[in-house]
Amino acid sequence: MMRAFLYGIQLQWKLSLRNKEILLTYYVVPLIFYLFIGGIFTAIIPDAHKTLIQSMTVFSTTMGGLLGAPAPLVEFYGGEIKKSYRAGQVPLWTMAAGNFISAFLHLLLVSFIIFFTAPLLFDAAVPADLSSFFLSLMLLIATSLSVGTVFGLFVKHTSKLGMATQLVFLPSIMLSGIMFSAKLLPQALQTAGKLLPATWGYEAMCQGGIETMIPLYILLSIMLVIILIQLKRMAQDSF
Repeated sequence: MMRAFLYGIQLQWKLSLRNKEILLTYYVVPLIFYLFIGGIFTAIIPDAHKTLIQSMTVFSTTMGGLLGAPAPLVEFYGGEIKKSYRAGQVPLWTMAAGNFISAFLHLLLVSFIIFFTAPLLFDAAVPADLSSFFLSLMLLIATSLSVGTVFGLFVKHTSKLGMATQLVFLPSIMLSGIMFSAKLLPQALQTAGKLLPATWGYEAMCQGGIETMIPLYILLSIMLVIILIQLKRMAQDSF
């Protein structure tokens, strides 16, 4: 079982690289946005280089987690591939878990690209507390992917997926503080932003400290409970 599970992760990794839509959301669009906006921010905002790595990392991980990761799940759980899993007595949760791990590695890789190139290209400041930064990064990726997985498990058709995920992605970019200070927003929008992983991920990566990661742990725990309940329901419906 373990060998088959690891093979599934490897297969999902390769399929993601061959899927143009997923490749765009994991790598192409985030990196183009990073190069384009990074140049603009550092040119017009004096202190932009201080948080450029954090802001561009939040954008890339949020986009990949919300817009890229759910797509394979909708295709799997809403299509014919699920029947072959049932015929082979392969647990349905393995697809969600394999997609999660594969997407996690992709988003971690694109985050590393930003981390190592931003100081060279834009004179971006390297976070002072690297251990806290990378822990916050991995927690943000996991939380974003858990939200994306919830969409992937509940949305039945790919035609509806894009609209549903945009309802979270766009507010995440506008309300999290990565484009401009969240303090400039009305109080109601600041409060709404605190419901999003991107807001807390950005704050945790900028400020450091375990206490800043607590909201991400809470959001991740809630999403994991929802995922487990839905997967259990799907397994019961398959019999």
